[in-house]
Amino acid sequence: MSNTINANQLQDYVGKEVGLTDWITVDQERINQFAEATGDHQYIHLDAERAAQTPFGTTIAHGFLTLSLLSMLSSMGGGLKLENTVMGINYGLDKVRFLNPVKSGAKIRARFVLASADEKKPGNYLLKHSVTVEIDGEEKPALIADWLGMTVVG
Repeated sequence: MSNTINANQLQDYVGKEVGLTDWITVDQERINQFAEATGDHQYIHLDAERAAQTPFGTTIAHGFLTLSLLSMLSSMGGGLKLENTVMGINYGLDKVRFLNPVKSGAKIRARFVLASADEKKPGNYLLKHSVTVEIDGEEKPALIADWLGMTVVG
């Protein structure tokens, strides 16, 4: 399905899956770059030898790295888009839970369900997507989040 619709159709999609992205790899280089950008240099993210001694058995991505990838995953076809969009604004998160670590080299993808859609003022739509970030080969997802975005249409 195309995930671009007219705003008049929004209520038809509430409660429905509106996007599933392709798999992307979370490699050690991306984890290292995130550590540099955020200053979070905990060994479980960067030191393969020490991380091998943990229950994870290897280095893992920062939870906030996985969360930050929602923007990229959304642009890959996740989430619902409105025709004539002027801009989209990250409005925040209602809930985030980190359920399973993403090991270095793992593949993830995101599944988007439109949880709610409210026109706050003419042409300004607050969309809540319930997002599940899945890990290839794992039963338990990396994270679940209720992500809010304000879409302005013209």
